[in-house]
Amino acid sequence: MSGRAAWAEPTHYRPHLLHGESRIWLEKNCYVDVWIALLHTLELEPRAMLGCAAALDFLGDQWTFLKPDHHDLRHLYGVQVQELTLWRPLAEHVREHLNAGRLISVEADAWWLPDTAATDYRQQHTKTTIVIVADDPAQQQLTYFHNAGLYTLHGEDYRQTLANGGLPMPLYAEWIDASRRHARPGSELRHLARERLEQHLAWRPTDNPMRRFAARFNEDLAALQREPDRPAALARYHAWAFAGTRQLGSAMELLALHLQWLDDPACAGAADHALSLAQACKSLILKGARAAATGRPWQGQELLDGMTADWASLMAACGHGRAGD
Repeated sequence: MSGRAAWAEPTHYRPHLLHGESRIWLEKNCYVDVWIALLHTLELEPRAMLGCAAALDFLGDQWTFLKPDHHDLRHLYGVQVQELTLWRPLAEHVREHLNAGRLISVEADAWWLPDTAATDYRQQHTKTTIVIVADDPAQQQLTYFHNAGLYTLHGEDYRQTLANGGLPMPLYAEWIDASRRHARPGSELRHLARERLEQHLAWRPTDNPMRRFAARFNEDLAALQREPDRPAALARYHAWAFAGTRQLGSAMELLALHLQWLDDPACAGAADHALSLAQACKSLILKGARAAATGRPWQGQELLDGMTADWASLMAACGHGRAGD
């Protein structure tokens, strides 16, 4: 068995409250979710790293895909992340780095991940990110973090995952070194996280991106409603909503939970506006899906206007009102 840590047992895994059943968005995106799960398992507080959500921006066809900042991971926790050069078979890299005490984050095909049985497993090829924490070649068993949990796969799933799913070129991978990690006292960690939040706020959009998002939402939804093939329109809507509305909503909930954890009077009220945005995105996805599926007139401008106001109030509450004016 290669590099199996004592905590790498799926039956012992318990999710962090960021993945609790009470969350608006139980799963956020594949990359931030595995980091929440991994840091929690390493007895580090994942809420500290979420100030990066303050720099979210609308890019035209999508919102920023939220990823923990690698500098934050090293500064807050002493965890180092670097790209892994895949110059030989992935299986050889996995065994070398696990034996050295490092973990491997790698893009994978969800077709071969049994934890996605309700969605992608053996149904459709979808790129996602996993963190490999243990490899047992003799038993052909791989233990990995994915989304909000810790899982194992076996047999053909094992062989295909380590063989890159049969693709002619390698997918992106990183090595993770947590050997120098440190769990800081709560007050110290909050102080450092507040400093990092300010750094991310400095890179926030210079305008209110919700205005741009609202205009594009109306434009793109109208185009989908003109599509004569209603099932195709709905399928395209769901892909579009994942890259847009879902990324906004899940990031805003994480930002709200980060701000609550900071417990900083300077950001009083900001978390409420972030939570309002997260909840509004849930409603927006459902209302938009009905409009895309039926082709009926869209009547959600009031919801979008409220989200625009919430963004401005969020930034003002963080002491950065000019970005939300």
